[in-house]
Amino acid sequence: AAAAELQAKYQKLAQEYSKLRAQNQVLKKGVVDEQANSASLKEQLKMKDQSLRKLQQEMDSLTFRNQQLAKRVELLQDELALSEARGKKNKKSVESSSQVSQEQKSVFNEDLQKKIEENERLHILFFEADEQHKRLEAELRSRLEVLETDAAQHQAVVDSLTKKYTDTIEKLQNDKAKLEIKSQTLEREAKDCRLRTEECQQQLKNLQAALGSRLEESLCIINEKVPFNDTRSTRYNALNVPLHNRRNQLKLRDLAGQALAFVQELVTALLNFHTYTEQKVQIFPIDSATDTISPLNQKFSQYLHENASYVRPLEEGMLHLFESITEDTVTVLETTVKLKFFSEHLASYLGFLRKILPYQLKSLEEECESSLCTAALRARNMELHRDMKRLTAVFEKLHTYVSLLALPSTRPEGLLRTNYNFVFTNIAASLHGFHDILKDISKHYSQKATLEQDVPTATQKLITTNDCILSSVAALTNGAGKMASFFSNNLDHFTTSLSYGPKGGTEFISPLSAECMLQYKKKAAAYMKSLKKPCADSVPYEEALANRRVLLSSTESREGLTQQVQQSLEKIAKLEQEKEHWMLEAQLAKIKLEKENQKLKNSLSGHLTEAIQERSVLPNTAEQKKETTEKSLREPIKSTSLVSIQSTKHKCCLLKSLLFQAPDVESREDLIKTHYMARIAELTSHLQLADSKSVHFHAECRALAKRLSLAEKSKESLTEELKLASQNITRLQASKLSSNRSYEDQLSMMSDHLCSMNETLTKQREEIDTLKMASK
Repeated sequence: AAAAELQAKYQKLAQEYSKLRAQNQVLKKGVVDEQANSASLKEQLKMKDQSLRKLQQEMDSLTFRNQQLAKRVELLQDELALSEARGKKNKKSVESSSQVSQEQKSVFNEDLQKKIEENERLHILFFEADEQHKRLEAELRSRLEVLETDAAQHQAVVDSLTKKYTDTIEKLQNDKAKLEIKSQTLEREAKDCRLRTEECQQQLKNLQAALGSRLEESLCIINEKVPFNDTRSTRYNALNVPLHNRRNQLKLRDLAGQALAFVQELVTALLNFHTYTEQKVQIFPIDSATDTISPLNQKFSQYLHENASYVRPLEEGMLHLFESITEDTVTVLETTVKLKFFSEHLASYLGFLRKILPYQLKSLEEECESSLCTAALRARNMELHRDMKRLTAVFEKLHTYVSLLALPSTRPEGLLRTNYNFVFTNIAASLHGFHDILKDISKHYSQKATLEQDVPTATQKLITTNDCILSSVAALTNGAGKMASFFSNNLDHFTTSLSYGPKGGTEFISPLSAECMLQYKKKAAAYMKSLKKPCADSVPYEEALANRRVLLSSTESREGLTQQVQQSLEKIAKLEQEKEHWMLEAQLAKIKLEKENQKLKNSLSGHLTEAIQERSVLPNTAEQKKETTEKSLREPIKSTSLVSIQSTKHKCCLLKSLLFQAPDVESREDLIKTHYMARIAELTSHLQLADSKSVHFHAECRALAKRLSLAEKSKESLTEELKLASQNITRLQASKLSSNRSYEDQLSMMSDHLCSMNETLTKQREEIDTLKMASK
């Protein structure tokens, strides 16, 4: 591993060296070009200096000539003054010599005029040459300064590169010396290892005879008893149950309860804010009760009316998250599956905010365009316009970071464990920003409410609605402030408690492994509880297996009997109700019969009347016979057995003969009554037998189905155990083969490592030589 690291390190250094070498060549070319440019500029500067010197010499000669001419002019002026003084004395002599002096004056004047013009021209040329010289000198000086700075920069770069190269050479030399020392130590260790291997081989030969007899027994013990070391693999180590911190779980549940209370407070405040905003839209600037509001405000109020379907799920999601954090669970981001549902509810509420935001902004703009809106009220509306955009942006940030926190429970590769602290700190910052925005909204809304009270068309309904909105916004700011301070105060606890994992590992591999870990934790807790319970007097295993079917059937029969008792109680209650009904019907029939008998006795007198009564009675009896026969024929059809049908037919025939033979009405009624009572008793007995048989068969079927399900479960468990045992056998055989080959692999790896070290040393020597040549 050290050789691989050194090789990677030297590869990086070689790449950097090649890059720096290419840069050095480019810089060398640039320096050479700049040197050539500076030499050419120096030559140009020399030429300009020479021309400047020539011009200065000409200037000096011209100044000297100018001074001579000035002196000559002064002399001529003095002579002229003297000649004028003499002229006063001898005018006559002057008049004679005036012609000569005039000629001389004209000559001198012409000469003087020429010299003055030439002097002016030379002055102009000198001034232009001086200005041009100064300009060229300034340009050349600035260019020289730029070139000097470029040359200094290039020289600094060259110096830094040379220094870097010398440092790298020294570092490589030091590394080379260290590697040589390490190679020597490794060679010594290899020699020691060879000596130890020889000694071990000798000891192995001596102990092989003694351990031959115990080899098979020890191999069997190892294959059966040595556990699998699952901490080496992160996939298997993620299934291990971490150390349970009950205090940490209670703290997290307490924090989740506080967060739930804060979320409930925010949810109520948001509901109030949206509902009162809906009322405000329908009142101001146009009251919907007196006039129709704009279609924009109608659509906005319609969307605001749906706020509860988006806000209420936030409380439900937080409640489910709070209920998922218990004392027995292991709460980390990989196991908090309910956080995903909370993030989904937050996303739906964010979609609701995005949906109502353009309508809210357009509503504020429409309010600004109304005639009732003053300049100050328009300014407050534009401030609220900006605040609503910021509020939606803050909710977008919160949704982004909450969805990131929900990723480890669904896709752990989406968020690394090292980024947990970053996400939590950003959530705390977003909550503080949410609190600041709500403070601005409450301030601007209070100013807007005071301005709207001064509007001449302001009603009491508008004032109360504004007060309700201000109270809801104040509740929102208080809740947001509490939540922000709560989250920032407990930030360290969140980052430490929601990111711990199994011992020896750094993280859970997947949510499935976290779920399996929780199942193992429950099994371990149940096992510990079962160990703490005292062992009761148990039945022997063979006897328990023998009595298992009996117990299952008895429990099933007990359940069936309880069901049968319940059904029979219900039937008894129904029959009692029917009995009371038919008792009342019988009493009414008796009363009607007595009344009819009294009427007949009072109305009929004499023999004729008796004959008429007998004639009238005969058809009535015939009709009664028909009715009774029809009833007796209808009721037996309900019975399913052929024997009962034949018996009912026989009884009907007997009943007909008895009815025609019976002389009195009362005897016929008694016969009918006895017949039907016997029939009812027979049918009830048949019904009870059928019910008891059906319940018995139902209980047997349930017992058989339960036995079948138990047998299938035991079969599945046995097949799974068989698969696990076969997998363990193959794994242990593979581990045994790998352990036998590990020693040889280590020796081969050591030799390969020494060869690679020698190759890297030769490569480093070559690179050092090339660096030395390049530096020279």
